[in-house]
Amino acid sequence: MAKGKKSIFFCQNCGHEENKWLGQCPMCKEWNTFVEESISTSKNSTAKMVKNAEVVALKNIETDSEERIHTQIKELDRVLGGGIVPGSLVLVGGDPGIGKSTLLLQVCRKLCESKKQVLYISGEESLKQIKLRANRMGDFKEDLYLLCETNLEVIRNIIETRKPNMVVIDSIQTMYSEEVSSAPGSVSQVRESTNVFMQLAKGLGISIFIVGHVTKEGTVAGPRVLEHMVDTVLYFEGDRHASYRILRGVKNRFGSTNEIGVFEMRQNGLVEVENPSEFMLNGKPEHASGSVVACSIEGTRPILIEIQALVCNSNFGMPRRTAAGTDYNRVNLLMAVLEKRLGLHLSNYDAYVNIAGGVKMNEPAIDLGIVMAIVSSYKNHPIDEKTIVFGEVGLSGEVRAVSMPEQRVAEAKKLGFKVCILPEVSKDMVKGIEGIKIVGVKHIGDAIQLI
Repeated sequence: MAKGKKSIFFCQNCGHEENKWLGQCPMCKEWNTFVEESISTSKNSTAKMVKNAEVVALKNIETDSEERIHTQIKELDRVLGGGIVPGSLVLVGGDPGIGKSTLLLQVCRKLCESKKQVLYISGEESLKQIKLRANRMGDFKEDLYLLCETNLEVIRNIIETRKPNMVVIDSIQTMYSEEVSSAPGSVSQVRESTNVFMQLAKGLGISIFIVGHVTKEGTVAGPRVLEHMVDTVLYFEGDRHASYRILRGVKNRFGSTNEIGVFEMRQNGLVEVENPSEFMLNGKPEHASGSVVACSIEGTRPILIEIQALVCNSNFGMPRRTAAGTDYNRVNLLMAVLEKRLGLHLSNYDAYVNIAGGVKMNEPAIDLGIVMAIVSSYKNHPIDEKTIVFGEVGLSGEVRAVSMPEQRVAEAKKLGFKVCILPEVSKDMVKGIEGIKIVGVKHIGDAIQLI
């Protein structure tokens, strides 16, 4: 080992450090996640002077309600909690080709129209490539500046000199610091780069968006400490071969962590889907058994989804169960409840449950919809197209209350549904809504009798 350098082993999952390689990380308990990296042990002669720290009493701290920067993209503003907070550090993750760079370039365009100075820093694309993608979106104002650079020191000097209102880093895995000897994209480089951008965001009041690659498991590549350092973590989801995209907030220090934004990918970029319920129900079959509409809440937004089930005789001794878009174990649990509490002999039948549109919903409120879809397919009896159901199902077969029933019923009424089957305990909370028939049920047997 060269003089002034030291070998350290990092956990790629949580960033834990060890002096030797370990098979299992003692912090996150993951296996085979340690990688070896060499770090410099020599002192940096250009280290900055340490400033004197000052202790301030909590009551003497003045808080000003800072006005958020509106991106003019309502779906993104909703996920961010009302807009971009000045001085915030936002991490955007997603699969390759899902539309991360396209979305952020559209945000840059909207902010430039609002007379904001924006700096777009790319370490993966050339200036001509960015220009070609920008031409598909429309005209850009003169306040958008592009930079193709991966050296962290150069980028830091440019940001401190120009002091733009917003900076986009695409992507964090391509940035490197000369003070860190490991390769770009390694644990040390990613952590050091994020720390530098965090200091710039907090010190200069600049909003910085960081694009992060994801692993095959769907998490941001690099240590989990990366997610702990930023203020907001957004995940861009959806099938890259489908037209829709879902932007989900999994961490937000300035708003709710359950909000989602729905977009549709078109030739000229991403377009907002103002009514995702209508978008998800598009193409629903008529008079088909095993199809029912349920309502799920994502953050503060109710979304109507179509739950499909197919139950057929099994040709093998062990029946096959498949769940797409929802929890596989939850489907098995609900089928066990049907067999025990209603006497339906499902042990000799294959069961396939799917949430149409490719979305993933795990809220307990869709339990009743899954149950009714399975029974509808088993009995080969279609459910009325103007009926919507929601409710949590317990192991005794009882239908339990769910949150925000008023918003769910109001959304169903807006889309033209005539009958709503919900938990009996939630019936009193929606009495003020007219124009839709409210039916309360206490047990799954009561709901089955209605169809």
